[in-house]
Amino acid sequence: MDPLTALREMTIRNELDKIVRVGDHYRFGSSLTFPCTIETAYRSKQGNRYTLETLVYFITNLTTKHHDYIRNAGTHKIPAVTLLDRKPLIEYLHGRVPSTDAIEFDYPNYPNYPNLNVLPTDNEFDLNNNDNEENTLNPHGVLVDEQNPERVSPMEFIRAMERPLKDRETVLECRHRDFYSVLTAATKRDEERQKMETQQRKDGLVAKNRIDRGFGDDLGLDGNPRAKMGLKGSKIGDGVPIILVPSASQTLITIYNVKEFLEDGVFIPTDVKMKQMKGPKPECVTVLKKFSSRDRVVTAYEVRDKPSALKAEEWGRVVAVFVLGKEWQFKDWPFKDHVEIFNKVLGFYMRFEDDSVESAKIVKQWNVKIISISKNKRHQDRAAALDVWDRLEEFVRSRSRS
Repeated sequence: MDPLTALREMTIRNELDKIVRVGDHYRFGSSLTFPCTIETAYRSKQGNRYTLETLVYFITNLTTKHHDYIRNAGTHKIPAVTLLDRKPLIEYLHGRVPSTDAIEFDYPNYPNYPNLNVLPTDNEFDLNNNDNEENTLNPHGVLVDEQNPERVSPMEFIRAMERPLKDRETVLECRHRDFYSVLTAATKRDEERQKMETQQRKDGLVAKNRIDRGFGDDLGLDGNPRAKMGLKGSKIGDGVPIILVPSASQTLITIYNVKEFLEDGVFIPTDVKMKQMKGPKPECVTVLKKFSSRDRVVTAYEVRDKPSALKAEEWGRVVAVFVLGKEWQFKDWPFKDHVEIFNKVLGFYMRFEDDSVESAKIVKQWNVKIISISKNKRHQDRAAALDVWDRLEEFVRSRSRS
């Protein structure tokens, strides 16, 4: 390592106190030693190279005013750094700039490095021969052949010519790059996300506050309910639309897991939800259609699993049912057959995609939409939930128009 680079690294690490002068040499810690009068690669604007002694005295007396520094340097008979070189030299030694035009690492022209313009071959000098007692170090720390001092190891010559281009700080610098725009974009996205979450919370409150005012396909922006459907007519009944699910635990969608599936697009097995749930089984669950950020008002639905508990006027609010695939599921329903049921109520049948065809044999005879999900690929649940919402909203709109 050359003396200028060594001094720069000690300055950056704030270890100038480890530079000790011993006689005519400077010791940099315990690993490097340089003559005090050795010329460094830093050339002043006057043309001469600064010696290591000049640079060490300069960098260790930065707090001294310049005219006092010049006087003190003269007292110690040390050449001083000129006022013109002061600022760029400080910036380089402190690592604020990676390099400067004042630095010239042209060691072949240095004094005490004669005849280095022609490099010896590896056969002429064996750097790895540790048993060669004729090899020694010259005053500049370069390995030479004692019998032929002009001969220098190729590797030592390369090391002497090494010039550091980056340090641990300058390697992080990116010229012509402005990261302010990145910060601005990230901040804007975060604000938009928070704004959307706030709006969704408001939409949820709107839906709950309007729960007694009636729903059609969606509430209008003016807050007025849509058309109403009676049991014998074609309009939606007064109140919140109702979705029925089977009470049997062997079906995929139940009162326990319907909320996570329809609201979040995630299927959780019923037995898992039963273990997680505290308290008795709920009689009614309210789910909100909140998939689309474009919806300015969230639609609310009631989910129940006891058709026998429905009052006569509540049957007019039933808009969908998840079927079990068994005839007895419709035993207490106020309809004469499956044709009438699935003309007035939208039917869904949930199954795993790898289930046998026989499991849906009866369902295929009904006007029911079969929704298939994977047993393991939970990322596909959202698409199935969206399919349910799309068909349900289209069904409600068509009934309202009719």
